[in-house]
Amino acid sequence: MDKIDRKILAELQIDGRLSVTDLSERIGLSLSPCHRRVRALEQSGVIRHYRAHLDPAMLGFNFSAIVFVTLREGDRQAVAAFEAAVVEIPQIVQAQRLFGDPDYLLNVLTQDLTAFQKLYDEQLSGMPGVQRLTSTLVMKTIIQDRSLPI
Repeated sequence: MDKIDRKILAELQIDGRLSVTDLSERIGLSLSPCHRRVRALEQSGVIRHYRAHLDPAMLGFNFSAIVFVTLREGDRQAVAAFEAAVVEIPQIVQAQRLFGDPDYLLNVLTQDLTAFQKLYDEQLSGMPGVQRLTSTLVMKTIIQDRSLPI
């Protein structure tokens, strides 16, 4: 990956809907080589997909919580079962496995506190292998979906 590829990636992080024509003009490269480079970046997996960034509050998701999860067991089967359960809960918008204690960090979005409590009681606390859940509420999001510093 060279300097031109990095310019392409920086521009596409800002606006993934750029046409190849506009992209080539922004980075100072002719259309065909720019198109080939974008395709190569996609095929190599550097560009995984394109998507729209939505405003959660505009869609009624006004409650955000971070849930820390500690599992009873850390064996492969317990981890796989827990992670499979996480994937099935759409209100978990990000999940990260951590080193140490706790085992996982979950970012959860719901409409309000009542919806979060219901999710917590009915789904989160019943996930396989959960020993302990610890929640904290998000007061304010400062940075979200930041572009990578390339």
